[in-house]
Amino acid sequence: MKDIHIKDFKISSKINIKDLPTSLDLGLNKKKIERELRTVSENLADIQNTMYAHGKYAVLMCIQGMDTAGKDSLIREVFKEFNVRGIVAHSFKKPTELELKHDYLWRHVIALPARGKFGIFNRTHYENVLVTRVHPEYLMYENMPHVNSLEDVNEAFWDKRINEINNFEKHIADNGTIVFKFFLNISKDEQKNRLLRRLNKPEKNWKFSPDDLDERLCWDQYQTYYEDALNRTSKPHAPWYNIPADDKPTARYIVAKILYDTLKTYTDIKEPELPAHQKENIDLYKAQLENED
Repeated sequence: MKDIHIKDFKISSKINIKDLPTSLDLGLNKKKIERELRTVSENLADIQNTMYAHGKYAVLMCIQGMDTAGKDSLIREVFKEFNVRGIVAHSFKKPTELELKHDYLWRHVIALPARGKFGIFNRTHYENVLVTRVHPEYLMYENMPHVNSLEDVNEAFWDKRINEINNFEKHIADNGTIVFKFFLNISKDEQKNRLLRRLNKPEKNWKFSPDDLDERLCWDQYQTYYEDALNRTSKPHAPWYNIPADDKPTARYIVAKILYDTLKTYTDIKEPELPAHQKENIDLYKAQLENED
């Protein structure tokens, strides 16, 4: 099996998105990849249990990708071994009326994981420098001061948002949140195949929307803005990882392996010890239980 090295996927220097791979051959068939994933997922679940008891770190996992990139199924398969008490996932859709009455980061801030927990953002705060750059007219719903027309949405506006996102991530990282950002990089041909499968299989029809085709027409624009976001916001405290996503089992395994290999380097994450006076009385507590009528 091909070894997975974090450095091969981490975006640590300027990239051209066209040069990033969308596929990777691990040298295993689907069933073997799924077995490897289950092992890594179980190991991750053990780390999460320890993190929950330790209570000093949170994990925030951000997942971005074009439509059909496999975000939902990745979450389901990577975290199926987790205790539900230690994980919470948020799928960010079109902002609600309440959310639009706050700044664009508000709904993400209130969804951040508590220390000891894994939080998953399925689509993320980056929608605000991706979708809204492709469709700047959406910004008019935010009713922001100093943005009265699309003429007010210039490069300085986007620079400001990028800086705000970088500052937001630096703040949460400095306060105990371990940030992972995964770009599920799917090819345009593979997206076409997955959309066709949704149309060809009646049980998958519900996943299809005509809007998917409209967004597909904007493919090149999205790639341009993804490239800009990846280059400007991949930081040591909140790195982006390019995940080849044309094969779903492979993408899931790579994500799980990156999570596990990174988290196991945190040697200070340990289960807390009992207070000395309780530890000294363990035999007494055991005897009390064993001698119950």
